[in-house]
This record gives sequence, C-alpha cells and structure tokens, in this order.
Amino acid sequence: MKPGKIVVLGTGGTIAGIASNRYDTSRYEAAQHGIDHLLSGLPVQELTELEIISEQVAQIDSKDMDHQVWRQLLVRCHHWLSQPDVAGLVITHGTDTIEETAYFLHRTLAARVPVVLTCAMRPANALLADGPQNLVDSLVLASQPQVKGVMVLCAGTLHSALDVQKAHAWRLDAFSSGDAGPLGHLVHGRLRQARAWPEPDALINEVARQALSEPMQWPRVEIVTSHAGANGALVDALMASPSTEPVRGLVVAGTGGGTVHQALLSALQRAQAQGIRVIYTSRSCRGMPTSSLRDQRVVYGLSPAKARIALMLELLCNFDPVAE
Repeated sequence: MKPGKIVVLGTGGTIAGIASNRYDTSRYEAAQHGIDHLLSGLPVQELTELEIISEQVAQIDSKDMDHQVWRQLLVRCHHWLSQPDVAGLVITHGTDTIEETAYFLHRTLAARVPVVLTCAMRPANALLADGPQNLVDSLVLASQPQVKGVMVLCAGTLHSALDVQKAHAWRLDAFSSGDAGPLGHLVHGRLRQARAWPEPDALINEVARQALSEPMQWPRVEIVTSHAGANGALVDALMASPSTEPVRGLVVAGTGGGTVHQALLSALQRAQAQGIRVIYTSRSCRGMPTSSLRDQRVVYGLSPAKARIALMLELLCNFDPVAE
C-alpha cells in the first residue's frame, strides 16, 4: 500500500444527523455531528495504514446545498490534492444532492486519486445506522492505490459521478447508475471492480483557475419541464422578469428522448432569440436513444440537474456543451 494520508471532508447531511427517536428514522435533524465525531467511533487504525486527517468544510442539510459551498469544497479538494502525500479524499454528504456535488467535482477536479463521496439514509443515532459502514467502506476504497476519479459509495455499491442518481426515497441502497451500471462493489472489505474508473474532462483548468482566484460569478441557469398541457408561460415570465441576475441558460427536462411540447418549444425558441442558451435532456432516467433518434440539441446521459451544472460551467468558460 502506498504511503500517505486520507483526508475526510465533512459537509453535514443525514450521516451526521440526529433523530429524537432512535426507532423512527424518518424524523431527524441533519448535520448535527461534526466529522471528528463521525470518525471517533470507527476502527480507523485497523482499516488502513494511512494517516487519516479530517476537516469540516460545511455543516448543512444537503437539500440546502449551494454554489458557494461547492466553491469552498472545490478549494479544499484542490488544496489537499496538491499535497503529494495525499492518497485519497473522502467527502461525507447528504443524499439529496450528492449526485450534483459529485458531478460538479468530476467536472472541476483532475482527480488522479480516489475522491469518494459517501452518505447515509439513516441518522447517526439510529438503532441500525448505515453511515458508519458507508464511511468505513469509503476509507477502505480511498486507500486503494489503483482507484482514481470522483465517485459515490453507498451500501457497498460504487457509482460513477457521471451516472449516479438517487432512485429511492428511503431504501438503504438508494442509488442507481442506470444502464451504465455501477463501477463496482465493496464486498467484505474487498473491492470488486466492474468497469473503468471515471476520467476527468476539458473544463478542469479554467473552472479551477476562476474558483481558486476569486468567488465565481455563477451564471443563472433554470430548469423547465415538458409535460402534458405544458405551455411557454414560465419561460416567458423568466425572460420578462426584471432581475439583477438575468437568466443566461435554460435546461429542458423533456419527455422520452428529449422531446418538448410544441407550445413550450415556441417559448424556448423566443428565449434563444434573446441570446439564452437552451439545452435539452430527458425526464427518463434510463434508455439512451439510438443514433437514429439523436438530436444535436439534446445532451444525452445527464439528468436535468447535472445538465444544469454542465451548462453553468460551460457558460462560465464560454464552452458549448452540445457541440462536443
């Protein structure tokens, strides 16, 4: 095993939550314990030969995740990944937006070591809390020298940041990688890899430069949904409303392969005529369209929430997501 450190960054979430009744885990307050408390009961010296360092970056319920916390997290990840003796990062996070944070970090970190986001579906004081096992598995994974890239680990299953999506509201194994399938599994403390580790992409240097030099001026991007009876009223209202933060992009959660109600499409075309960047995704979480059905306007393989992040970053860098 390579020498070095594993750095654990805490952001809050259910994994750090407390329930008033240990038997009723549906009612609790997220983000109550610090990261040092979560690590204190784990047999960390038995898990890895690497030194474990912890740092609290934020302490929030992940439903309240925002761009500034993302920037803080990115800055701390860059700081630790620049240290030559850091073998991997573990980030504790709430389940609600973990897929968005993972995708953001995938697009902004050149992660040549493991960056493992983990979580819990039950609060820390639940009778059968799942957070400790997820955190143990993540420390084991982060200590593996062959692992690299940004990923999410929950209930022993390892998901790529590109594909992971929360698919269940209360089940312990709450996440899916859709048709792509998981990266692998942690079984009895051993890694079983199923497919290649995620590779970073082209936006890393520009976004990192802006994030590290000064607070990023995030372009405003909104999500609109196509559905039966959809019309363009919401889009027209977004274009007409006075604001100090004008809309610069729209992500459309379309039906099927990214199709859009005709009435909504007309409004989107009016928005494009005003210089608004519009990209299209699908409400369907599975089933990438065949090549004969592909539309150059549609960004395939990303959920609407991830497509929003992609468009924000690409507007930040004057980069066209559909042209790639």
